[in-house]
Amino acid sequence: MQGIDFVQHLNSEQFAAVQAPDGPLLVLAAAGTGKTRTLVYRVAYLVERGINPDRILLLTFTNRAANEMLDRARVLVGPGISGVWGGTFHHMSNRILRRHAPALGFNHDFTILDRDDSKTLVSNCVKDLDLASKEFPKSDVLLGIFSAAANTGSSVQKIAGERFRDSDIDPDKIAHVHDRYTNHKNKLGAMDFDDLLSNCLKLFREKTEVLARYQEQFLHVLVDEYQDTNAIQAELVDRIVAKNRNVLVVGDDFQSIYSWRGADFRNIMSFPKRYIDARIYKLETNYRSVPEILEVANACIAGNPEQYQKTLRAVRQGHRKPTVLRMRDGGEQARSVVEQIRNMCRSGYRMSDISILYRAHYHAMELQMELTREKIPYIITSGVRFFEQAHIKDVCSILRVLENPADEMAFSRLLGFLPGIGPRSVQKLWSGLGGKFDASDAVQRAKLKSIMKPGSRAAWDAIEPVLAAYRDEHLDEDGGEVIYRFVDTFYGRHAANVFDDPDRRLDDIRELILYTSKFATVQEFLSDIALLTNLDAEVENFKTDEQNAVRLSTVHQAKGLEWPVVMILWMSEGMFPSARSMEESDSGEAEERRLFYVAVTRAKDELCMCVPELRRTRDGGVMYYTPSRFIDEIPRNLINEVRTGFI
Repeated sequence: MQGIDFVQHLNSEQFAAVQAPDGPLLVLAAAGTGKTRTLVYRVAYLVERGINPDRILLLTFTNRAANEMLDRARVLVGPGISGVWGGTFHHMSNRILRRHAPALGFNHDFTILDRDDSKTLVSNCVKDLDLASKEFPKSDVLLGIFSAAANTGSSVQKIAGERFRDSDIDPDKIAHVHDRYTNHKNKLGAMDFDDLLSNCLKLFREKTEVLARYQEQFLHVLVDEYQDTNAIQAELVDRIVAKNRNVLVVGDDFQSIYSWRGADFRNIMSFPKRYIDARIYKLETNYRSVPEILEVANACIAGNPEQYQKTLRAVRQGHRKPTVLRMRDGGEQARSVVEQIRNMCRSGYRMSDISILYRAHYHAMELQMELTREKIPYIITSGVRFFEQAHIKDVCSILRVLENPADEMAFSRLLGFLPGIGPRSVQKLWSGLGGKFDASDAVQRAKLKSIMKPGSRAAWDAIEPVLAAYRDEHLDEDGGEVIYRFVDTFYGRHAANVFDDPDRRLDDIRELILYTSKFATVQEFLSDIALLTNLDAEVENFKTDEQNAVRLSTVHQAKGLEWPVVMILWMSEGMFPSARSMEESDSGEAEERRLFYVAVTRAKDELCMCVPELRRTRDGGVMYYTPSRFIDEIPRNLINEVRTGFI
């Protein structure tokens, strides 16, 4: 327990934060500056000072992070560290509620509902209220609304109203489901994941004697990734530390990118106002990236007005400037990235050293196609490739039905969208049609409608005109128009009711529509994606392990990770930054710039940013794009600009 040489193991910035005096402390840890190391040594320093470990609370966003920190602290100070309370906010709340649940009307052994349990319970509530139909939002969607309301402090009606503002879904009905769901949970003596936080906060607000116990117990509270806390989490911390006021929060306002899931940027920005005697420490010495990459990162984030000013300083030796690749379109971008991957591998990098980052999933569609054709193995962080996604299969099913009357699987998928039709009903309908359905034949369509249940016909009426136009308007030469009409008349509403992220999925579908313009007929398009899907399977077979594959990831999913080589796709205005994010929020530009900063700082050695100049439109025209404002803001002397030679 004696003799840790903090000076030897820490740089001067880390040392100052680790040995800071008691009281409120804000540690602003920029990317790659040793945030985890600083927290680990702070815990070790407190224990070495004689603080009883069970009077230390370490809050993180994953249990894995907490365990890693405590394991490293144990190496420094010995097994006594095991008394530290370490874990997520939910983990802490669960421990406290297990002791005091009766104060809120629950038993000590209350049940925690997992996601499947919650979905089942919500589905039962919908049925009890006689709201069950394929037009009413599914349980995943409802749970997403309930969670958003809980984590932002908003009402269910408000969140539902915003979500379904272009729909005839009644927010009050969703609120009724929520009320019934809450009552059912109480009767069962159960809590869901969000209840752990909200009930712990309720306990602290209403039972002052309970709060006083933990204010006394926790002499020191440390919080990781403070910029990602929501309103409930911030209040939990504020209440626990109100007596002793020994709170150290570590975070980086430059990397606050999760407002869409409830994280409140204001928590870290207002910390010095809530704790007027707070000391602020900055970690700016970066151990991850070469100086040329950090110069770009510093330049890009400087454009945000409301932030703590920090400047990343490199420890590593100079390498080479990041590259900005200017090219014609997404197809050329895909071919250029493949060539860059090969060049990097020839230079000695492994496939696993390379990551391709993008603002939205659909930005990588053409690249996935090209990687598959070139048999370059790749892994997507979501685990699902473009044409394997449910919504892509959904909209392709109408094309498959139109092109192949014997495609029973596509028929089942398409008819399964309709209210009142389940797997057994589909089988009866298929048998009633004689095992064949010519969707472009009016007689066949009339026969199908005649044997449908009355409750299914209204939804079918929205789809049938799309089928009727297929031959009449020669839409067999324009699959994108078929999908567009299908989404416009039916599937757009269906997606909003079924998926928790309908906007993202509809973006994917719009990209698919553009992709179909490359083919003269629907048959050619369907043949191409079938071949690509089979090639995907072959590439997967070539891959012996994940070490042999390029990583594809959205920037959000890449936070906290790093790679020697990073390439960023679609650095074009309206794509990155996202036009939708800019329109939907007054702070959209600031968060988009932080997102770009996160993308840049994932790179250790090489950084390449791709700037396509145009995209095809659904009607065969082109849409011209200017470079992203984030590219334009980088001083020209900090980058190498190259125009690719592909045509």
